[in-house]
Amino acid sequence: MRGSTIAALCIVALFAVVNIYLVAAGVLPADSQGLGIIIAAGLTLAIYSFLYKDNPFYRFAEHLYVGIGMGYIIIRSYYDVIKPKVIDALFSPPVGESPSLLVIPPLFFGILLFSRFFPRQAWISRWSFAFFVGMGSGLAIPRTVKSLIMRQVEATIRPVQFFSPIGDFNWMALATIIAIIGVFCVLVYFFFSIEHRGPLRNISKVGVWFLMIAFGAAFGYTVMGRISLLIERVQFLLTDWLHITMR
Repeated sequence: MRGSTIAALCIVALFAVVNIYLVAAGVLPADSQGLGIIIAAGLTLAIYSFLYKDNPFYRFAEHLYVGIGMGYIIIRSYYDVIKPKVIDALFSPPVGESPSLLVIPPLFFGILLFSRFFPRQAWISRWSFAFFVGMGSGLAIPRTVKSLIMRQVEATIRPVQFFSPIGDFNWMALATIIAIIGVFCVLVYFFFSIEHRGPLRNISKVGVWFLMIAFGAAFGYTVMGRISLLIERVQFLLTDWLHITMR
């Protein structure tokens, strides 16, 4: 037997021994709840084993996750969309109502997507993709322009009021000034029609700083979300599985 196989068997044996001890000592209940905790702990450790290197435990957990996820999505799509909005609407409409023929066009385009499974007829699915992409772009672009561009322009050109009606200093005015400076410097940085020399070079450098701050904040927010997931999994392993009290 190879060394990797022996190591894998040792890890499985160690995991089994730990769970047998936890159940025998009464730490984990000997019922379906305890079995669920053991399975969840094993899958969690299997996923985190990828931090060492790719291994069969990680691949098994990955394939299991993808398979269960796809199966769940297919079942939910059938009972939430296909059955009530297509099958029932066409063949079992409510009493006193006629079958809804409006579902036929989307049903037709949906069926065309299955032509991807046949190489010679795969080009037919482009009609459906063209319709979906066009419709999605038509719905998303106006919303994006309104929420990201127009609101930014509105916030930039809004009058700056340094004092409130009662005479107190308005600290939010400083934020407005910083936003105006940032927008102007970033626009100058992306203006490539003129070579950045002299004052333009200095302004574009300030724009780079604003971009780095924005990218750093976005990356930090993403990392913070991932770290919170890691903390939740570690707490599960220590408290729910091993029942180690953290103070």
